[in-house]
Amino acid sequence: MKVETLVVGPLEANCYILKKDRQALVIDPGENYPKIKKALQDWEVLGILITHCHEDHIGALSELLKDYPAKVYQKENLLEQVYKMGPFSFECIFTPGHTSDSVSFYFREHEVLFTGDFVFRGTVGRCDLPTGDSDTLDESIQRIKKYPLSTVIYSGHGDETTLAQECRTNPYF
Repeated sequence: MKVETLVVGPLEANCYILKKDRQALVIDPGENYPKIKKALQDWEVLGILITHCHEDHIGALSELLKDYPAKVYQKENLLEQVYKMGPFSFECIFTPGHTSDSVSFYFREHEVLFTGDFVFRGTVGRCDLPTGDSDTLDESIQRIKKYPLSTVIYSGHGDETTLAQECRTNPYF
């Protein structure tokens, strides 16, 4: 599985496109649909995964769905279970705190976790916005600590990190 990172919009959100066997998943289609569409050229989009519904993470969703009418996976229609589609298999983990609808997606086979704005390299997402809650965020952090320390974390903004690095250096862990 190839992970392609597109930095989109004025808040420089990360939109991820996972590619394998000419099929793709899109995670957090933020603003700048032309950039996302170009990256998807010649790929079949199997699904769209939403970590939370802030505009910088879903700004291009409606445009994307016009060209790629794929199923949208977001908290309102998810269970904490494993989902399989095409060559992809991922686990949905509810990780509220930044927002009440925050979800992380774990790809066990590749040991990668997409956290949206829940965890960043060296810090965590803000909890002072509507539906945010720092106590709930702390509980979510404890939940992801059970995953392998070698897990690579792809967040909603900035560079990737690992769970091991966050456990060692992130003051919120």
